[in-house]
Amino acid sequence: MLYQILCIILLIMFYGIYIGKMLVQKKQGIQTDQIAKGNKKKSLLAIEIIMKIATYSVLVVEIISIVMDTAIKNNIVRAIGIGVGTAGVIFFGLAVYTMKDSWRAGIPEKDKTKMITKGIYSISRNPAFVGFDLVYIGLLLVFFNWALLVLSLFAIVMLHLQILQEEVFLPTAFGNEYISYQREVCRYIGRK
Repeated sequence: MLYQILCIILLIMFYGIYIGKMLVQKKQGIQTDQIAKGNKKKSLLAIEIIMKIATYSVLVVEIISIVMDTAIKNNIVRAIGIGVGTAGVIFFGLAVYTMKDSWRAGIPEKDKTKMITKGIYSISRNPAFVGFDLVYIGLLLVFFNWALLVLSLFAIVMLHLQILQEEVFLPTAFGNEYISYQREVCRYIGRK
């Protein structure tokens, strides 16, 4: 029961940050959710639609796994999972906070945003995605089952494909500033 409560708290915190930021930005007239919206290339649109389906699907299976408490009862692995999931919430929270009003979900076609390279972005070009991945991995460790494994891996792959699409877009939005940043900071974590 303890692990169920802790994971519910992690999910509430994680998605609370996501939804809370969207609501704050909406009050400012900013459309945060740009996933699969607008006149995007078919390949980008397909990736964003599949990514959205994958991330919603994994959330549903996470909730079912928590309610059914599907895990093999290994408290060491489960405790590690809580730690990994907590790190994911922290990474995601810092990413959203650091981006301020430049944060978007999906590739914005028309919004002008600032390029952020400070804070958590000085050690990761994609800390929000790292946060998602860590939450998925953490909950998988706590409530391992095959459906959750497959959907978590699928969501992680789709997020990676989204990152690759963003890496095509960002040099056109920020030019040499982004290219220099890309040379200095790793895609997921670390400096070059």
